[in-house]
Amino acid sequence: MIDAHDLVKHFGSTRAVDGISFSAQKGEVVALLGPNGAGKSTTMRMLTGCLEPDSGTALIAGHDAVRARHAAQSALGYLPEGAPAYPAMTPRAFARFHLRVRGFTGKALRDAAELALERARMGEAADRPIGMLSKGFKRRAALAAAIAHDPAVLVLDEPTDGLDPNQKDGVRALIRMMAPEKTILISTHLLDEVEAICTRAILITGGRIVSDTTPAGLISTAPDQSLAGAFRLLTRHSEEQATQKPGRSRKEALP
Repeated sequence: MIDAHDLVKHFGSTRAVDGISFSAQKGEVVALLGPNGAGKSTTMRMLTGCLEPDSGTALIAGHDAVRARHAAQSALGYLPEGAPAYPAMTPRAFARFHLRVRGFTGKALRDAAELALERARMGEAADRPIGMLSKGFKRRAALAAAIAHDPAVLVLDEPTDGLDPNQKDGVRALIRMMAPEKTILISTHLLDEVEAICTRAILITGGRIVSDTTPAGLISTAPDQSLAGAFRLLTRHSEEQATQKPGRSRKEALP
């Protein structure tokens, strides 16, 4: 349902994504892990058709994310980094707006919006202007809009960023509930989140995949048998190799 084939993206002289290839199928919850500037968000933006790769292809449900963008995005729900939304809209209006753009009308539109708001646990905040909400509620408003049309593929960039522990548990429970019928790709820096909900972990550093395995498989590579230990080991080793190659310097704040 998600297929990345040799994706490459440059920003100026810096190669932010350097030949990323992987696929994810229905029923998988795949974590995209890596340090700041590793290329996670850039990869997600290419997969969702928001950023055109310099080379390589990205497919969503078999549709090219660039050349067949409408078909690809019909099957896609995307929660971008920072959860952008119209501040004057309420979460209810925002969810309905997303559905209307996708062709929903009447009762089907209203029912889909209500279900998404309920699943995102918006409560009374559903009818307050998004610009007046806390960071956590803004995040949930954007999540409700992303899932409202019941897409086959979800791409979620830091889905629990800014949420309190109870809200994080709620979003994780929602992801687990949706997982059997969807393909879900999440970017996160929360290692406990990977262990809690992900069936697979792809570790990126320097714009390249350095590990693609289960969370348990990743943990097994660390001397201390921890996910944090594996993360430190693999990213440090890759960065040390990169510094030995001319022209491979990277900036921490890459998109």
